[in-house]
Amino acid sequence: MKTGDIEHIELKYLELNDYQELKTAMISAYTNMPDSYWEEKHISTLIKKFPKGQAVIKINGQIAGCALSIIVNYDEFEDDHTYRDITGNYTFSTHSDDGDVLYGIDVFIKPAYRGLRLGRRLYDYRKELCEELNLKGITFGGRMPNYSLYAEDLKPKEYIEKVKRKEINDPVLNFQISNNFHPAKVMRGYLEGDKASGEYAILMEWDNIYYKKPSRKAATKKSNVRLGLIQWQMRPYNSLEELLNQAEYFIDAVAGYRSDFVLFPEFFNAPLMARDNHLKTSDAIRKLARHTEAIVQQFSEFAITYNINIIAGSMPEIRDGRLYNVGYLCRRDGSTERYEKLHVTPDEAKVWGMQGGTELKTYDTDCGKIGILICYDSEFPELSRLLANEGMDILFVPFLTDTQNGYSRVRHCSQARAIENECYVAIAGSVGNLPNVENMDIQFAQSMVFTPCDFSFPTNGIKAEATPNTEMILIADVDLDLLKELNQFGAVKNLRDRRTDLFEVVRK
Repeated sequence: MKTGDIEHIELKYLELNDYQELKTAMISAYTNMPDSYWEEKHISTLIKKFPKGQAVIKINGQIAGCALSIIVNYDEFEDDHTYRDITGNYTFSTHSDDGDVLYGIDVFIKPAYRGLRLGRRLYDYRKELCEELNLKGITFGGRMPNYSLYAEDLKPKEYIEKVKRKEINDPVLNFQISNNFHPAKVMRGYLEGDKASGEYAILMEWDNIYYKKPSRKAATKKSNVRLGLIQWQMRPYNSLEELLNQAEYFIDAVAGYRSDFVLFPEFFNAPLMARDNHLKTSDAIRKLARHTEAIVQQFSEFAITYNINIIAGSMPEIRDGRLYNVGYLCRRDGSTERYEKLHVTPDEAKVWGMQGGTELKTYDTDCGKIGILICYDSEFPELSRLLANEGMDILFVPFLTDTQNGYSRVRHCSQARAIENECYVAIAGSVGNLPNVENMDIQFAQSMVFTPCDFSFPTNGIKAEATPNTEMILIADVDLDLLKELNQFGAVKNLRDRRTDLFEVVRK
């Protein structure tokens, strides 16, 4: 049929009174498999058990294609199951409304209507249904109707690889791969009588990126997350209490906008070093470390009081006589976790005698999985790649830079991390001067929130940016579901397209 002959096209639920026309359509679609059509009792059972799973496309009122499906508890079946197994010996007793996977029983387009991309419509409907029902994904046994032409020379696995490389044309497999289904396993003896496929089938899978595991907990993870960044002014404070009052002011302001996270800069408590400016700088920063425990305790209380997750920038901390640059994640449920700066700058090591940490990890929150890298660590792409491999959604980078070129290193590297790891990156730094704190004289910062660069995101990859060198808060909303869509449907797929056959990043 030509597109000019189409007056009306619609996708509808299959009804039992469609059966005779459906039978004729099946016979015309499966000419190489005689008597391959469902009996009326089978269609009746499918419609009664799962009406939404049975769909037809009609053109000018005539059936042009059909998709039949059931829901199964997939763990009850082995990956090398047969078609007879999955359908309960064609009774569909395997269907369960409480199952977790949509299983494709049949899909076909009448020969007269092929070339109109109707199969894509049926597959898209299945995907929408899978998302609507919150199922893990779609699975089916895909036929290989051209395999019989190559069976003497190629094993099924070799055949699949050649099809994927476009060296062999298999219209069914090519179509399924182009619709984001991926081959998971070759199954032998899947469909009795399928001589064209040598009774082989490919277990094809599509993962529902929106699937949420059912939970008995009242709390659910948010997909739309609001970030609050503090561009902190370095100013003299007479006491720890004064500094905490200023910090609480910002936390209160950001929480007032219902932010989920607030990010402080690296060494935001450095003004307290002024009272010890008469000491050697290495001694003064060790004096500053005395306040870290009290700050963390107070920030944890703020997190609960203001119902916000606080990323407490970084502070010096002494453990086993060694000086480290560390920060704390203070969740709004009252829990805290420590993170470390792994790469200290040459200046930190030379002037302060600071040591690099050893622990790198992601952190689960009520707003997705996050990573935290302190300043210089953002310039080492291996770190964020390891975090991305663990499912990181948002990377937070508290930083402290004195000059604009130092800032540019953090800024550009952080934006690269957003693109290559398909995540959001938020950076927050300090501004102003500290005339009475040696080695902390001047600060330059422009806090920002970066995104990947694709159609669903800003074209320049910048979600929000603060005014340079001005004390302020920056608030931005990010959508975690867009990251899942990017991973599946992005113009490029930086994570999925990695050549892991050539390289990989591993921990020691």
